Amino acid sequence: MPRRTDIRSILVIGSGPIVIGQAAEFDYSGTQALKALRREGYRVILVNSNPATIMTDPEFADATYIEPLVPEIVEQIIAREHPDALLPTLGGQTALNLAMALYENGVLERYGVELIGASPQAIRIAEDRLAFKETMERAGLEVPHSILARSVGEAVDFAERVGYPVLIRPSFTLGGTGAGIARSREELIDRVDMALRLSPVGSALIEESLLGWKEFELEVMRDRHDNFVVVCSIENLDPMGIHTGDSITVAPAQTLTDKEYQRMRDWARAVMSAVGVETGGSNVQFAVNPRDGRMRVIEMNPRVSRSSALASKATGFPIAKVAALLAVGYTLDELRNEITRRTVAAFEPALDYVVVKIPRWAFEKFPGTDPTLGPQMKSVGEVMAIGRTFKEALQKAMRGLEIGAKGFEGFPPEQRPADLRVALACPNPDRLRAVHDALMEGMSIAEISALTGYDPWFVAQMAELVERERELRRYTLVSVPAALLHQAKREGFSDAQLAALWGCTELEVRRRREAVGIRPRYAQVDTCAAEFEAYTPYLYSTYEESDEAPPTDRPKVVILGSGPNRIGQGIEFDYSCCQAAFALQEMGIESIMVNSNPETVSTDYDTSDRLYFEPLTFEDVLNIVEREQPLGVIVQFGGQTALNLTMPLHRAGVRILGTSPDAIDLAEDRGRFSALLRDLDIPQPEHGTATSIEEALAVAGRIGYPVLVRPSYVLGGRAMAICYDEETLRAYMQEAVWVSPERPVLVDRFLEDAYEAEVDAVADGKRVVIGGILQHIEEAGVHSGDSACVLPPYKISRYHLQIIEEYTERIAMALEVRGLINIQFAIKDDIVYVLEANPRASRTVPFISKATGVPLARIATRVMLGQSLEEIGLTRSPEVRAFFVKEAVLPFRKLPGADAILGPEMKSTGEVMGWAERFGHAFAKAEMAAGDTLPSS
Repeated sequence: MPRRTDIRSILVIGSGPIVIGQAAEFDYSGTQALKALRREGYRVILVNSNPATIMTDPEFADATYIEPLVPEIVEQIIAREHPDALLPTLGGQTALNLAMALYENGVLERYGVELIGASPQAIRIAEDRLAFKETMERAGLEVPHSILARSVGEAVDFAERVGYPVLIRPSFTLGGTGAGIARSREELIDRVDMALRLSPVGSALIEESLLGWKEFELEVMRDRHDNFVVVCSIENLDPMGIHTGDSITVAPAQTLTDKEYQRMRDWARAVMSAVGVETGGSNVQFAVNPRDGRMRVIEMNPRVSRSSALASKATGFPIAKVAALLAVGYTLDELRNEITRRTVAAFEPALDYVVVKIPRWAFEKFPGTDPTLGPQMKSVGEVMAIGRTFKEALQKAMRGLEIGAKGFEGFPPEQRPADLRVALACPNPDRLRAVHDALMEGMSIAEISALTGYDPWFVAQMAELVERERELRRYTLVSVPAALLHQAKREGFSDAQLAALWGCTELEVRRRREAVGIRPRYAQVDTCAAEFEAYTPYLYSTYEESDEAPPTDRPKVVILGSGPNRIGQGIEFDYSCCQAAFALQEMGIESIMVNSNPETVSTDYDTSDRLYFEPLTFEDVLNIVEREQPLGVIVQFGGQTALNLTMPLHRAGVRILGTSPDAIDLAEDRGRFSALLRDLDIPQPEHGTATSIEEALAVAGRIGYPVLVRPSYVLGGRAMAICYDEETLRAYMQEAVWVSPERPVLVDRFLEDAYEAEVDAVADGKRVVIGGILQHIEEAGVHSGDSACVLPPYKISRYHLQIIEEYTERIAMALEVRGLINIQFAIKDDIVYVLEANPRASRTVPFISKATGVPLARIATRVMLGQSLEEIGLTRSPEVRAFFVKEAVLPFRKLPGADAILGPEMKSTGEVMGWAERFGHAFAKAEMAAGDTLPSS
């Protein structure tokens, strides 16, 4: 049936700030859906509190409200805009809960707003643990034995009847918030008490333990005519008991028999039908007993999710877009597949490759937190890799994580655990390293499988990689047979990995393999296993014979993305990468995106002209550059990930667009930058560098305590600390294992009682235009990413603002910046000090762009390609007509045991914006959006 004509305007609710359990995947889903709905002629109204998102750019909705996601505010927007429908399935748990609150409060009925995409009844059944259990049982589907507890006593009675351990799942929470495993009565009482407080409806499911069962997910879609497709099957490497967001996952599922898969497919269809999801996508999770094949339905999400973003990227099937179109009346057989242009959405994707997702954690930022993984999600990001085999995809994912691993490899000697069996049995972020080392020591596949809960097939694949490593170690770079080198590359071994085995350099390995004709080929993600021609160049590397989607002869530019989200490097950098792609398209230049993050808008196949889903390493990027022969590479927008590739690529002869590699290095190298500030007569805190404890103590003795210490070349304040005396400085240096003459520790005099400001500016070599000056609200010493800040500054004097403007212009001109620069300032005793300068996009670029309406990243892209600011039409700083407050959102609720004191190391996962004509009102709205309770008296 054609789209609905009885609705003209649709309200879409976003997911709000990035938090653990709800991240950039909802910006991707929301952006995709907004574009689809507007293309169909609907008027789209968006409400979201997150300024760092692409979806809140003014071009994606007809009316965009960056406002707190609370019922009172959304009701005001409904009263003003009078939408015909509300689509709540694109904004995660936040949007579903908010939509249900508006429904139950009578707001939707009062204003005549229809809930589309998922009915209130379907949402209630899927989200209410007891209702879901009863619905599954009525449908004849097996679920774990459980009760819905509203008191601790009810939970204890059930647990003592079925036996420990039991699983606790609070109702209506996100990312497993409050979930846990209780192995004793005491643990149960503590965990249930917490779960009941965290559940917005005061209930929690107490469930028999399925620990050790295998976990699978099906990403499915259904329309009004009962057409049903399985978009993707996903297998969790980790067994039940670990949140899917913290599990390594593989698509398609590798260890299901065809009979088991068909049964799971039938059950998923029955789940959709029983819950009543008629127009959209859902994620259905199953547990399978590895001993006898018994199956249980665990839960379903009647909305797009983290897994649907992964499934979309794994298959090329745009789940969020299709879900939005189903919600307005289309059926699956009416929607054309944009990649093949011949098939329709009712055609289930076929994969001739394997996808591996590995989460990225941030426990190093929270020393007091238990790194043991369980039913409550703790990861802050993820990486995805595509290969022809599981082995190739696993190796690519490991090096794409950016944790120092060059592929599937063991622990560095200084980090190796004393007991590998304990490291295997305890779910933790380093289990893959432990598996590698256990295999190297000769532990059997069966024992490793029993300790980890990994299926023996996966362990056997890892054992083959270890066996290949042993074989490779028997040769040198000179003696290794070309056939063996080719086989190693097919199995995902990186040049850096091979160089470490043979004691040579990565470039020497590259030269050797190229000399014998071993180069990567590129295959397409086409939804149909090459059965039909694909028109969208969405590519991954492999070492097979065929090469698909050859480069065009158009002028082109490569944009380096920022890789997996982490604290300090998140969605803000993806925003700038997308803006660069849009700017290049406007200029008629082919945009080529390289990234490895399945959550982001930048890895949507229609954001750029060509997408390479590849790890952001020197080898992988140089392969793409050599294939595409671009005008140059943009590194300014990909955070520290892209910046760290600048000098290696430059030395390899790659043209870096914008600010020169030497100027980037000058700003990053503390000694060189300090000399520059002295030459410019710009004050800076007293400082020094140190590569040993003695040097650090000598510097601190000269400049005086307290001192701020940090590594060089890092982002997000990684490993920063304030040391108030010799004892704390000595302790810091003893733990600083990464210190070397090339990467010294920076020791600065800490300016107590100062207040900080920062600037984002764009420069073209002749002119510097300040996009905005932000004043930090927290005291000096709190990382800029964790501090609330306000634009324009509300208490910096005009005199000091003029000095900030003057210093910004001097520094940008001296560095010969072409593009963006971020400079951090501190003001103390009437003196303006420069703390640091970063000639790249900062995490505040999206916020300033939304506040001023000036697309800084797009303008910077045009500057990098040779346009002047005058030609672009930006010759003076934009006016700001209200107060805009950015507030940080912190993850302490998800990381019990973490020290909640803020300091120079960044800890926040996301941000919100509050804006109003008065500063106090804007600040209050920002706090409301961040979920902070304001004092009422």
